[in-house]
Amino acid sequence: MTPLVTAAVLFAAITHAGWNAIAHRITDKLVGFTLIAGGGMLIGLALVPFTAFPATRAWPYLLCSALIHIAYYVLLMRSFRLGDFGQAYPIARGSAPLVVTVLAAVFAHEVPDGWAAAGVALSCAGLTGVALWGLRGGRPNWAAIGAALATGLTIATYTVVDGLGVRASGSSLGYIAWLMAVQGFVIPAYAVHRWRGGTLAVLRPYAAVGLLGSALSVLAYALVLWAQTRADLAPIAALRESSIIVGAAIGALFFKERFGAPRLVAAGLLVVGIGLMLHTG
Repeated sequence: MTPLVTAAVLFAAITHAGWNAIAHRITDKLVGFTLIAGGGMLIGLALVPFTAFPATRAWPYLLCSALIHIAYYVLLMRSFRLGDFGQAYPIARGSAPLVVTVLAAVFAHEVPDGWAAAGVALSCAGLTGVALWGLRGGRPNWAAIGAALATGLTIATYTVVDGLGVRASGSSLGYIAWLMAVQGFVIPAYAVHRWRGGTLAVLRPYAAVGLLGSALSVLAYALVLWAQTRADLAPIAALRESSIIVGAAIGALFFKERFGAPRLVAAGLLVVGIGLMLHTG
């Protein structure tokens, strides 16, 4: 993985944690995700005239990914409704890299070497530590954990599907534009049906921050898709999940959730794991 690709993925991790924090901050999750998904759709439609049309062979991946992303939004809404941001976000993101490693080996024939495999494993151990420290009430909230793990499964699945799709598309920017345009209408359409004539009144108080979240979401995933055309899927997936450290810090600073020494140790494991994944010799 080149320094440019590494920098792109790390910046994507920061912007990803940012839009997830915005989604968690908006109390009504349907409002938050309507603005984020709908804003992403508008950005995608605005980009479509200026980007290359994805190759025909990329469309099965793109349409499949759109369906998976809808499930991801629904599960992420449930995760944020049930759990703390500092717990739900790390579990959802931290469970994905190992699944991506397995799926990439099976479907993309990208079998990690010893260093990369050790790095992914160590990173996941660190991510798990970040996730499990400071459980609400001292006991696991199994409904929240289950929703977050299911979210992680959708993340791993769309990561591999999009990794294959963007490579087949011929244009990473064209792929992300059409993906946002296709997937972004479902949740807003449901919200409009539910709220009927009061949609604008419900959305207006959160419009600015919600649309900021949508811009960060599109930017974060566009950077990841570009990176997936230039490096293996598993290391990118694991490196992207350094966003968990940003998420844990946001949870502590803005949502008054505990960080603590155990999470610092877990963060150290994550950093060491990332170093192993990027080992080239």
